[in-house]
Formats: sequence, structure tokens, C-alpha cells
Amino acid sequence: MKKGIFTVLTNDKLTDSVYKMTLSGDTSAIERPGQFVNIELDGLYLRRPISVCDYEDGKLTIIYKVVGKGTEQMSGYDAGKKLDILTGLGNGYFTEFSGEKPLLIGGGVGVPPLYNLAKKLIAEGKTPTVIIGFNTASEIFYKNEFEDLGIRVLVATADGSFGVKGFVTDAIKEVEGYTHVYTCGPEPMLKAVYNATNTDGSYSFEERMGCGFGSCMGCSCKTKYGNKRICKDGPVLSKEEIIW
Repeated sequence: MKKGIFTVLTNDKLTDSVYKMTLSGDTSAIERPGQFVNIELDGLYLRRPISVCDYEDGKLTIIYKVVGKGTEQMSGYDAGKKLDILTGLGNGYFTEFSGEKPLLIGGGVGVPPLYNLAKKLIAEGKTPTVIIGFNTASEIFYKNEFEDLGIRVLVATADGSFGVKGFVTDAIKEVEGYTHVYTCGPEPMLKAVYNATNTDGSYSFEERMGCGFGSCMGCSCKTKYGNKRICKDGPVLSKEEIIW
């Protein structure tokens, strides 16, 4: 974990409620895809945890949905705004588990951390397939960015307005021979993916957090190997240890 001051470069609207923010700052503490950052916001007691969409030396990209006071405040930040951010939080995804044909599944704001993961897997010579799920066509984001990586992308919409009609589990039926599942999204989606797939998997859980680095114990959950803190021991848990 590392604390630093980041400067907002861009803060663009992707859909009615989803924004993409890029920032400049020290990203050296971010070691792998699936980790998150914790952002201090003006006048709010708790920092806001946001997953890392992409990172490179000196540049951080996050994607967030406006759902409350904190993210609403973030949506109004202009270029030049300085933010106090904790980076390198969480365990993230380990690409050595992937096999040759990993399947990446994201729902809503669970989509962003899969982007850097896809880039890392491709750089290692793997051939990932990506499934992203939304309620309706107007909520879709980052489809083109994944496709620009040269990989197969399936989109599922609950109302059938784009791509596969239904949920990400309906789109899974169109993929054969996948070797490992990486997924991130709301818990009902994670449970459905757990039941619909027959390989090992890495599941990233969303959870309300206090400190974000394991001290307050506020985000503990039970696993087959004892209690774990989602912020520090997670947010990624292996399929074999999950208790629903």
C-alpha cells in the first residue's frame, strides 16, 4: 500500500451514470490487475474504494458509477483536481492460474478491472474471451476497448436490447474450452457464474469497506479456510474457498 497525491487529467461520462477518470501520480504500488484504490473525498469521513481499470507508469484509470454522495462528488471533479489516494490495495488477480484460454466475466461496474487483466493475459500469450453484462444497451461501456485488444467479446443485456438476451450466464453457453474463470460483479451474478461454470475460478467481491487495508475488520466474510477480509485477503477469492 502506498499513499500519494494524484492529479485528475480527464473525467468523462461513459453512460448516464458511469464515468471514466484518468489521473497522474505514482502507480508503483499497483502490482497486478484486480487491485483497487481508496480515494479521500472532500468533507467525507470514509474514503471511497474504486477498482483499477488500467494503470501504467505514472497514469491511473478508474471507472466508477454515481450511486451516492461520494461518487456524485467525484463526477464533478475537473482536470487539475488533486486527490489523496491509497494505491496497491487488495490481492488482485493472479494470471498464472489462467491456462491458455481464460474466460473473463464482468457485470456492470465489475467490468473495469477485467480490462487490465485482459491486457496482461494477452501479453503472456494467452487467448482470453470476455463476457460483459448490463441491464440494457444504453448502459454498455468498454465493449470497443476490449475489442480493440483483438479478443472475442460477448455482450449480454437483460432486456435483449443488444447482444445475447439475458444474463452473463446465458452468454457462457456460447464459449467452449475455457480454462479458468475470472469474474467481478454483484454477488448474485458471482453466484450464478459459480454454478454455471465447471472450471476453477477467481471471484472478485464488492463489499462496503471502512479502512480499505485490513485494520478495521469491517468487511470480513466466512470462507472454507476461515474468516477473510475482502479488502486485504480479497477482493479476489478462489472458487474452492467460497461459501455462499
